[in-house]
Amino acid sequence: SLMTVFDQYPEIDLTQIVSVLNELKSSGASNTVVDLEALLVESELDAILQTSVDSGEQTPVVLYGFGRIGRLLTRRMCSIGHTTPSMKLAAIVVRKAGDKDLKKRASLLKFDSVHGTYEGLVKVDAEQQMLIINGQPVKIIYASHPSEVDYQSHGIEGALLVDNTGIWRDHDGLSVHLQRPGIERVVLTAPGKQMKNIVFGVNDSDIDSQDQILSAASCTTNAITPILSVLENKYGVESGHVETVHAYTNDQNLIDNVHKGDRRGRAAAMNMVITETGAAKAVSKAIPALEGKLSGSAIRVPVINVSIAVLSLSLKVETSVDEINALIKQASASSELTGQIAYSDAPDAVSSDFIGCENAGILDSQSTKVRGKQVTLYVWYDNEYGYSCQVVRLMERLAQVSLQVKQEEQNEAA
Repeated sequence: SLMTVFDQYPEIDLTQIVSVLNELKSSGASNTVVDLEALLVESELDAILQTSVDSGEQTPVVLYGFGRIGRLLTRRMCSIGHTTPSMKLAAIVVRKAGDKDLKKRASLLKFDSVHGTYEGLVKVDAEQQMLIINGQPVKIIYASHPSEVDYQSHGIEGALLVDNTGIWRDHDGLSVHLQRPGIERVVLTAPGKQMKNIVFGVNDSDIDSQDQILSAASCTTNAITPILSVLENKYGVESGHVETVHAYTNDQNLIDNVHKGDRRGRAAAMNMVITETGAAKAVSKAIPALEGKLSGSAIRVPVINVSIAVLSLSLKVETSVDEINALIKQASASSELTGQIAYSDAPDAVSSDFIGCENAGILDSQSTKVRGKQVTLYVWYDNEYGYSCQVVRLMERLAQVSLQVKQEEQNEAA
């Protein structure tokens, strides 16, 4: 069985198994019982393993932090059905939380109250201090500050580091990562200052080979910017307000207590909490034409995941519900924005229907309102997984940039 093979050969890349089975299927074989273990052994396991390692040059990825976003990035990168040929997860940096830390990290990756049990295989190698995820060894590095880590000593060179802690959000703070041996580029999973804020699908063409620190913006900015870009290109946006009704997050209190944000100190699972968001203003970093045209605010609600953004816009020309919906539906099917925009026409859709959605934002077409130039759109988004998928798309682009630079350097040297 598959489990037997993995237990005996934990280093095997399970995507290789999928590849073998797909070849059998494409050959026309049907109703066939396959002895998978024998198949792998007879096919020279060592050769398969070598192929899985040397199938192409890959940019190593380091996750600095392993919270909600860090674990979902790991799930996404290491999923059998999702390939990231230009990069591989090499290490995760965390603060050690006791003697059972490694097992607890594995458990948190495997079991999730929101996103369910991870379908992949997660094993602990305590001796090597690593997790083996779907056959991919991932080193766990313990450190309390970026300055403590020498990645080269762990065999990591030219890595893309993804800081998902939210502790450092400006160029100077994140530059500490670049000063460490083995790190080449840094991505921040939050809005960033003094750096490009990239919403993949909208302004990722702004990335160049000289960019060493980039921000993936926020979940809300990623949800609304692709749709706003479509509207700006078609009609032009005069002004607007974005109200995000947002699931509560870990920075709120579970019960009433002291908090640096007065309202966020109240019990998250019991209250609707009015707060602020910079997501609307951040849109202009991806769409400069909208500079100064959007305001925004937020209400945190007692829902653990999936949020909705309400876009109240004044367009430059009149339109209609049917025209707006048709425009966004067409955009959702385009090659440029198919990963960013989804379209829902379900009359009974509710927030939990969109848990695990890979798109950055989903238009609820049944709720679209239009009166002349005044438009109101409702955009659902999985503020955890949908955003994580956007981050991975950005990571893939940066990994490709790094490999292209390396190839150009090799060609020049030759």
